[in-house]
Amino acid sequence: MNKSNLKVIKIGKTLFNYEKKIIIKDLTLDLKLGYFDFEKNKPQKVKFTLKIDYRDKKPTNDKDLKSIVNYDKIVKLIKKLVKNKHYNFLETLAEDVFDELFKDKRIDKINLQIEKLEIMKDCSSVGIQISKKRNHEKL
Repeated sequence: MNKSNLKVIKIGKTLFNYEKKIIIKDLTLDLKLGYFDFEKNKPQKVKFTLKIDYRDKKPTNDKDLKSIVNYDKIVKLIKKLVKNKHYNFLETLAEDVFDELFKDKRIDKINLQIEKLEIMKDCSSVGIQISKKRNHEKL
């Protein structure tokens, strides 16, 4: 093989796509949540577990908090959503969480589990699990 036929190709960081995941387990909050009157009168323990897939074309910058999807910001966002609003259903609470988190365009998919921990005496918890994925197709 002739050396003059070989080309040197430089690989830059922009050629890579990162697939990252944020995991938040067992965020437990006291909040008023539920359809029935007895659920509206006093707060109950509710547990959130999230897995958030996001994509990035850049490596994480160790000096720039904006270079990551910040789990602390996500926890604060959930606390803010439930602080002053009563939700009748776990599903409507989940949709508000999705709406807020998908504002970050890097987020591709969210798996969200919400459980009521004290509502049924024969169960340690009851709840929902919903996955929502960004649709990249154009309408």
